[in-house]
Amino acid sequence: MRTLATVFGLVGALVFSAGIASAAQPEPWQMGFQPAATEVMEFVHWFNNFTLIIITAVTLFVLALLIYCVVRFSKRNNPEASKTSHNTMIEVVWTVVPILILVVIAVPSFRLLFMQQVIPQYDMVIKATGYQWYWGYEYVDEGMEDVAFDAIMLSDEERAEKMASEGLTEKDVPRLLATDYNMVVPVDTTVLVQVTAGDVIHAFAMPAFGVKIDAVPGRLNQTWFRAERTGIYYGQCSELCGKDHAFMPIAVQVVTKEQYAVWAEAAKSDVDEANAKLAALIKKEKVAAAKGADDTLTVAASN
Repeated sequence: MRTLATVFGLVGALVFSAGIASAAQPEPWQMGFQPAATEVMEFVHWFNNFTLIIITAVTLFVLALLIYCVVRFSKRNNPEASKTSHNTMIEVVWTVVPILILVVIAVPSFRLLFMQQVIPQYDMVIKATGYQWYWGYEYVDEGMEDVAFDAIMLSDEERAEKMASEGLTEKDVPRLLATDYNMVVPVDTTVLVQVTAGDVIHAFAMPAFGVKIDAVPGRLNQTWFRAERTGIYYGQCSELCGKDHAFMPIAVQVVTKEQYAVWAEAAKSDVDEANAKLAALIKKEKVAAAKGADDTLTVAASN
């Protein structure tokens, strides 16, 4: 029994890990939010569910009142119409109760706004500039001033070539979301993002992070995120900016701090070389992890 429990536990862990990796992008026929990758987005999930419960209860209550009134005061059940013009208690209740409901909703709403707007002590700064129709990223921290690149959506031909050359699947390189360069950041690190635009108004939006802020020419807006899980997360420009508005995605690759240190050191001289080193390192670690899991399963099965 212990062996079976170990095997099922390992299998469950692998499935769960795969679920997290696949949760970095929208899914076909998805109805709700993408899984949260930050504390802010987790609160957004909670607040959404919280308000859904409240509005569902209010809707059902109003529906019950309507049904009651239709039945109770129908011509058949109430042939003589009431002459009542007002009821003080009812008027007090339907004034006070909505106020209390709105206060209950407002308190966590203000807390969420505070979390999104008040930037905590940050560990690194990246400037994101929107253009028609791509994003430019500049690493502002000391020693990283020369690291800058543009991220352009992969065409279908480039996407197919990338999958063939690197042995990737369609899920690894999602259509209309994958870019030739990703913003690379370390996990569990507070990142300040300075957002602006070089031509017209754009918007930097990353659903899994709970981030959305306008990119306005001549103005520097600021937002932040702290990703809690590694993976590649996708967003898009969320402000109508021209004919290719739908084709300027945002890709943020969250890696371990050790992986980021390797990438950052190489990126100071060559971003392409840094990306190649990062991809090789991630692939090597995945192979090692898979081999370790297979060895553990083999030992568990033999016991």
